[in-house]
Order: sequence, then C-alpha cells, then structure tokens
Amino acid sequence: MASRLNPYLSFAGNTRTAMEFYQSVFGGELNTTTFGEFGMTEPGVKDRIMHANLVSPSGFALMAADIPPDMEHKPGNNITISLSGDDGADLRGYWEKLVDGGTVAMPLEKQAWGDEFGMCIDRFGIPWMVNISEPSE
Repeated sequence: MASRLNPYLSFAGNTRTAMEFYQSVFGGELNTTTFGEFGMTEPGVKDRIMHANLVSPSGFALMAADIPPDMEHKPGNNITISLSGDDGADLRGYWEKLVDGGTVAMPLEKQAWGDEFGMCIDRFGIPWMVNISEPSE
C-alpha cells in the first residue's frame, strides 16, 4: 500500500451520526471501532467511536473519532491530518520531520491494534497522526 494523506475529524460524541451522513453523501464502506472494543468500559466512553474510516468508491478516505469526554471540543481543534501506510521508512521519515520543532503528543510506537502509531503537533500548530501498518504480502 502506498502512503496516504487523509483528513481526520474529531467530534464530541456524534462521530457515528456524522460518518453515516458522509457515507450517504460519498457512498462507500464505513468501518467503526469503539473505545469499548479496546477495553475502555467507563460509562460515557465505551460506546464512543475510537476510530471510523470511510472509503468511497472514488477513492476518497475520511477518518474520524469521538474525543474523550474530558477533552475540550471546539471548532478549530477538530481536524487532524493523518498519514498512514505500510512504508515504515517513509512514514518514520515524515514523522521525524514533523516533530522537529514541534511537540510529540503520543510517541510513535506499537499500539494495541498492532500498528505503530503516534501523534504530534508541528511547529505551525497543525496536529498530525502517523500510523504504520505491517506490509501486505
């Protein structure tokens, strides 16, 4: 898989509704994972969407998640740019350049879902997520 650049939207508890709307607009397949599926069972958290991914027949990709209830949600901080793919060398190179002069919010490391994942804010205040999956055979 080649590396991709995707918009990643954040919502305050209505990701499923929003992504179903975008699916009605663009078509395609919508996949969602809740926080509860990864062991977070607290009321108000477990049913929220940890990750949603919509891929349209045209090849558009839109990703989204619900922010945890203890985080502030306001217009302006509700979008992140996501880089993903299986070319670890390229993606780690992008990561190193993005964090230079920026802030690491979550180190780029192995996660519960099996991929390497990290979050940072670049020197211009733009939030980024990098996800490195295992290469397909």
